[in-house]
Amino acid sequence: MSTRRNFFKNTAKMGLAIAISATILGDLSFAQTASKVRLQFKQVTLPYAYDALEPNIDAQTMEIHYTRHHVSYLKAVNEAIEAEKIEEPSEEQFLANISKYSVKARNNAGGTWNHNFFWESLSPKSSLPSGKVLRLIEESFGSFDAFKQQFEVAATTRFGSGWAWLILDDSGKLKITSTPNQDNPLMDVAEVRGIPVLGLDVWEHAYYLKYQNKRADYIKNWWNIVNWKKVAERIG
Repeated sequence: MSTRRNFFKNTAKMGLAIAISATILGDLSFAQTASKVRLQFKQVTLPYAYDALEPNIDAQTMEIHYTRHHVSYLKAVNEAIEAEKIEEPSEEQFLANISKYSVKARNNAGGTWNHNFFWESLSPKSSLPSGKVLRLIEESFGSFDAFKQQFEVAATTRFGSGWAWLILDDSGKLKITSTPNQDNPLMDVAEVRGIPVLGLDVWEHAYYLKYQNKRADYIKNWWNIVNWKKVAERIG
């Protein structure tokens, strides 16, 4: 009788041990699965109406740019992440390692990130830079007017499609640079790397309906809608 009781007791202990082990293994399996959830880019909500930036950027251009061009980049980068099994912890880390991935991943990650950044760089209630932003601009370029002139040169002379950028370098100084296509200064392939604080899209789709081939006019009018408050937030 004692042997039988021991048998059932030991069997119960084994069952409990198996149940605990299964729970632990299940938790580990869930944790491993959760850790492998892949990064998904998202489109920011446009912080103003399509016509809010007129006459500097027209409503039709804004709507097409946001709902078609940007959405196509978003769809393509998320496809690339899934197809290539990319497991970066953040968009910025993905961009920092972009040379490891395909042309599709590079172009569309840049296109998605750059446009999210661009929309938030614009405001229908623009004002001139002040405080720390203005001080850094003056320290880095001599004056606000000198900065504008240098930035316009970078944007105007970017051959073909691309972007002009104002960035913070490792020393905390502001620099102007430009990148081709949908590259940006966060990427490990960029000639000049740094933290973007302001960016201008000089692809023709950003201005052609209103300005045709007059990129310089688009750039000059763009100053009227720069969100300097956002630039200040980025600089910190």
